[in-house]
Amino acid sequence: MLQFADPVKLKTKRIVFEDIYIARDPGTLEQLKELSSTRRVIEESINDVSLITEAVAREMSGGLSSQCEQDIQKLEKYLPLLENLVHQSKNINSNQLVQWTSNLNIRWTSALTSSSLFGCKSQKFFRLDNLMYELTMMRFLYGALLRELANEVLSEDLVQSAALFRKAAGVYDSLAIEFLPHYQHVLPAERPPEATLNVCSVMSLICLAEAQAVTIRKAEAKGIAGSLLSKLHYGIVQMLDEASSILHSANKDKKDISTGFLEFVSACKTVHELRSYKYLAENLETNSQIGYALGVLQHVQITTQKMKLPSKESWRSALKQEIDSVTILIGKYEYENSFVWNYKIPPKHELPCPEGKKIVNVIPYQPQRRELPISFKL
Repeated sequence: MLQFADPVKLKTKRIVFEDIYIARDPGTLEQLKELSSTRRVIEESINDVSLITEAVAREMSGGLSSQCEQDIQKLEKYLPLLENLVHQSKNINSNQLVQWTSNLNIRWTSALTSSSLFGCKSQKFFRLDNLMYELTMMRFLYGALLRELANEVLSEDLVQSAALFRKAAGVYDSLAIEFLPHYQHVLPAERPPEATLNVCSVMSLICLAEAQAVTIRKAEAKGIAGSLLSKLHYGIVQMLDEASSILHSANKDKKDISTGFLEFVSACKTVHELRSYKYLAENLETNSQIGYALGVLQHVQITTQKMKLPSKESWRSALKQEIDSVTILIGKYEYENSFVWNYKIPPKHELPCPEGKKIVNVIPYQPQRRELPISFKL
């Protein structure tokens, strides 16, 4: 699996809720202080300014050794408080509250814009004066951390890894389908890609594709038939093809989606397309249809040769490895065909195409809210 950790590389500026909102009662003040303190530990972690040692961080988290797991735990404490603040604020119609929210100065960077991926020392902070923006970015970060943890546990537990990818997909699916469509009107056009419906849809598709890739590993280990493996790989191709279409459409409007993000989706799609065609060819060869096997391999080889290789070395290396394996298989089948079978290679329009099969679904995200009253002195 190709690695792309950029979605988790978000930065934010500090917010102190109790300095801006004026509480009417001690209970509200306590909630505001808790919001600030739970957010602060997230700020320090993602901004890489925490002074806490690894040993202390592990003890504070109840023994979690992974920073990714620790950050997920921090978000799971902050999000219910934030969900409650957003819910309570929606029921208050007050210009004063609008002004206070503006004074929070909510600012986030993007990890998916072109300027974020070229080592810029001063990343652009997007400021939006709306609590929906804060909630969107925190949920996006939560999904990114779940996805990162899925990659961390991949080598140890395929079942847990696939479940985490599906859970991350559920977070992004919730943003794209249930949350952002209702709040598009309160978020301005000038906002980071992470706060857009299109990019959240793409992230959901990517996480689902990654979950299916993990499932394929399990299937390969069990010796599942190549005909099914071809369909599963092509199911990933179809998911990433949809993601690519959405991204390119979004880029026409925004013109600031990072090249690295686009290249990652394209490279992943090509890797799984090559694997799908390889399994298809092997199945055809097993059924004494070596002419068709050669035809489908040569077709995908020609198609791949036309594409631009990704700029990241690890992606380029993985792609070249898949291309080389197809080339070797073509050589093997050509040798067999010339000395044994002498089958003609059918024309392109007669060649079989892989069928796609999708066997993973999102694990629905259920937002948690700490249901406590909030009262402001308006």
